Amino acid sequence: MNPKKSEAIKLRRSGKSYNEINRILGISKSTLASWFKNEVWSEDIKNKILENTFNERIEKMRKAHKDFWQNKYLGYRRQAEIEFNNFKNDHLFIAGVMLYWSEGDNGKSSLVRLANTDARMVNLFGRFLLKFGNIDKDKIRLYLILYNDLDELSCKKFWTKNVNLPLTQFYKTQYIKGKHPTKRLANGICNIIICSRELKEKITAWINIWFEKLTRD
Repeated sequence: MNPKKSEAIKLRRSGKSYNEINRILGISKSTLASWFKNEVWSEDIKNKILENTFNERIEKMRKAHKDFWQNKYLGYRRQAEIEFNNFKNDHLFIAGVMLYWSEGDNGKSSLVRLANTDARMVNLFGRFLLKFGNIDKDKIRLYLILYNDLDELSCKKFWTKNVNLPLTQFYKTQYIKGKHPTKRLANGICNIIICSRELKEKITAWINIWFEKLTRD
C-alpha cells in the first residue's frame, strides 16, 4: 500500500478531517475523498466532525451572546454610578431606592416590581420610576391581588386615583381564596411593574452604592 495512503488512513481513523490531513501530509482533499468515499467508517468520522463543528459554533454563538449582554449590563451599572452622584441629594431618589430595597422584587429577571397595600408607597415609587427610570408613563403596569369578597372595579378605581395611572394599564387581577377577617386589605395589594433590564441593573447598583456609602460613613 502507498505509504502516504497508509498514513492518511491512520490519521483519518484518529478523527482527522480532510483539511487536517492535507496540512499534515500534503495530500489533496480530492485524493482523500477518492480514497475514503466507499468507507463507512470514514463517513461516520465525517458525521462526527460535522456534529462537533456545529456544536462548537453554537457554543461560540452562546458565549458571544452572553458576553454581549454582560458588557451591556456592565455599561448600565457604570452609568448608574454617574447618575447616583447626580441624584443623591434628591429626596425622591433616595426614597425610591430604599423602597425598592425593602419592598421590591430583587430577583434576577428584568422585572422591576414593587407590591404594597399603602397607596402612598406605590404612588411614590411610580413617581420615582418616571423621574429617574427614563421610561414612558404608558409602559408602567399595575395588577391587584384581592380577596374574593372585594369588588374589583372599586379597588381599581381606588388605585388608579391614588397612583395616577389609567385602568387600561392594569393586568388581570389575581385572587386569594378566603376572606380577610379584619378587612385590613380593603383595597387589595397593588403591584406596580415595569419590564426594563437597564433599570433593574441601575436600581441594584444604586442600592449597592448607597449601602457602601452608609457603611463607610
